[in-house]
Amino acid sequence: MRQIIISLFAFTASLLLLVASANANEGSIAFVGATIIDGTNADPLIDGILVITDGRIRTVGPRSAVTIPDGAQIINVAGKTIMPGLINAHGHVGGTLGLGGGQYNTGNLLRQLGLYARYGVTTVNSLGGDEEQGFALRNEQFNADLDRARIFVSGSVVVGDTEEAIRDEVNRNADMGANFIKVRVDDNLGASEKMPQDLFTALVDQAHIRRLPVAVHLFYREDAKFILDAGGDLLAHSVRDLPVDQELIAKIQENDVCYIPTLTREVSTFIYESVPDFFSDPYFLKEADSAILEELQTPERMSRIASSRSAQGYKAALEVAMDNVARLNEAGVKIAMGTDTGPPARFQGYFEHMEMHMMVEAGMSPIDAIRASTGVAADCINVGDVGSLEPNKWGDFIILGANPAEDIMNTKTIESVWIAGNRISD
Repeated sequence: MRQIIISLFAFTASLLLLVASANANEGSIAFVGATIIDGTNADPLIDGILVITDGRIRTVGPRSAVTIPDGAQIINVAGKTIMPGLINAHGHVGGTLGLGGGQYNTGNLLRQLGLYARYGVTTVNSLGGDEEQGFALRNEQFNADLDRARIFVSGSVVVGDTEEAIRDEVNRNADMGANFIKVRVDDNLGASEKMPQDLFTALVDQAHIRRLPVAVHLFYREDAKFILDAGGDLLAHSVRDLPVDQELIAKIQENDVCYIPTLTREVSTFIYESVPDFFSDPYFLKEADSAILEELQTPERMSRIASSRSAQGYKAALEVAMDNVARLNEAGVKIAMGTDTGPPARFQGYFEHMEMHMMVEAGMSPIDAIRASTGVAADCINVGDVGSLEPNKWGDFIILGANPAEDIMNTKTIESVWIAGNRISD
């Protein structure tokens, strides 16, 4: 089933590329002299050249081996680092404006996609809450004049009390053209009912009938095992109640399923019980709304979070999640960067950098965290045309002043972001 799903996405992407515009971003740009991290398993390339032609990667390689096309614009990036744009395998692009909701419209979606892009997040897999405007923006992004982050969509988070209702909702999302089917298997720390196992099994069956992969919100280790046995395709959050065991690791590997830790999702549940350190980080403040920060720092709000049972529960769960990242990475499980950003106070763009830094803190190497946020993430969400700097893929990349493979904190040294070979305005 997994091969059928992946093949279908590859075929669909190929059809979309055939109709991509050739009238925008014409000509070649050569970026010369940078260290190039290409998003694959290859070692960083020293003194490399990256050539973009009509929005796509024409060639990439060492200076000694690359011939720059006649008439190309040459940009000297000696001493810089180039890497693929970041891919958020679990984000949201939706109705949030400030700390409220109800603003799902094209203008607000474009605002959020622009924000993601300015932080170097060039692709977002939006897992739930997606409406017609999001689908339309997804359909419009396969061209060479793109100047904002790419979006992939799931439609609604599927719920229902009967098998018929579940299958109908899966079909509705599939008919709209969803890239994933999203479902929750969680009880919110005992505050709600989980989806019954028979309904989840029916959901997976219907999604696979429609040739769509299923991304699952989960919390508990035993639920993760059931989800894998039932055919779930993407673990969209960490296991946070218990350490992962060898049985679960084996199931993940046997099913070739990716794991998305979303560590910053846990952070967002409790961090505002006091003033977060990142509120004084210039890299955060460059895009922050001071009114939102003031509201998050009111004594009443901070006190409410400090005394919240769920907030404190998720704080404890974060420690388990961090340990499980280390265990799974050591076991060779495919880990993709994702944040669950988009809901209020989960700051799009900045949290993706925080997530990468936390992944390294949890035990991943900087280069593994980079791959998890680029090529691995692209593979995990079945998007083959971005995520690595290889010929014929879209020219989605970032130029940094310092090398994040040497120190992951250097992801904050982004000097420019390019999507389809177009420089994104600061």
